[in-house]
Amino acid sequence: MIGAPVVLIAKDTMTLQYPTIADCVGNTPLVRLQRLAGATSNTLLLKLEGNNPAGSVKDRPALSMITRAELRNQIKPGDSLIEATSGNTGIALAMAAAIKGYKMILIMPDNSTAERKAAMTAYGAELILVSKEEGMEGARDLAEKLQAEGRGLILDQFANGDNPLAHYTSTGPEIWQQTQGSVTHFISSMGTTGTIMGCSQYLKEQNPAVQIVGLQPMDGSSIPGIRRWPEEYLPKIFDATRVDQVIDMSQAEAEHVTRRLAREEGIFCGVSSGGAVAGMLRLSQQVENAVMVAIVCDRGDRYLSTGLFDAT
Repeated sequence: MIGAPVVLIAKDTMTLQYPTIADCVGNTPLVRLQRLAGATSNTLLLKLEGNNPAGSVKDRPALSMITRAELRNQIKPGDSLIEATSGNTGIALAMAAAIKGYKMILIMPDNSTAERKAAMTAYGAELILVSKEEGMEGARDLAEKLQAEGRGLILDQFANGDNPLAHYTSTGPEIWQQTQGSVTHFISSMGTTGTIMGCSQYLKEQNPAVQIVGLQPMDGSSIPGIRRWPEEYLPKIFDATRVDQVIDMSQAEAEHVTRRLAREEGIFCGVSSGGAVAGMLRLSQQVENAVMVAIVCDRGDRYLSTGLFDAT
């Protein structure tokens, strides 16, 4: 059981060793869709990453990037770290920095939700906003400027191999174990692409036939946390050969499925997760006897102020 004390016996003395909050990252539940799946021979499963301590799948790479940078002696407690983020990575890094004793500077577009901004500052991070028009590209440019000025070190989730490595060593193996090696399709929305890259590498090593499916927003759609990157800003960790299929998802469809997940399944998540599930439902109509796993990357309480769940 996660969080249960470990009994250690030393010199005939019984002691209890409790985990830290960092030990609670990962080992998230895998649950089955009950109603949205409909009449099908397929098994549709959701990996509930909102169960991580800071509430998203980004807890994994955030802790990985800081811990592995420490092991390489690139950083030490007390140093300042910088990251451009659309939200979840920033919250996760703010938590990881608080755990390990770092100063965290986060740069994000000002149209991100109030809940995300408040969560970052609650963990003690310094938050710098760029305009909606500047977007994530502008946030990334400003991060580079601050690093050049000596304000801190950029962890760079977009080019840092420790991002996908976190999923290669944890998320992928968990899915393989939880499905007892029966997974046939893996579906994930694509932002930094760390999740899909790391899971693809691990799952394909176990079974090359596993289909890896990525989600990106249609032109004109705005889905928090995922992007259609301009070529010059495409994450360096991304390798298109590791993705078998890319689905273009409309904002309307992603939001509709997000609401249905909450109201019909009791699964409260964000819009990129709704998009991943919408993609999985589409795929389920095309195949039989498949075992599909979609990433539910965060919780819906980060989107309440947008009115998303007020719509019918």
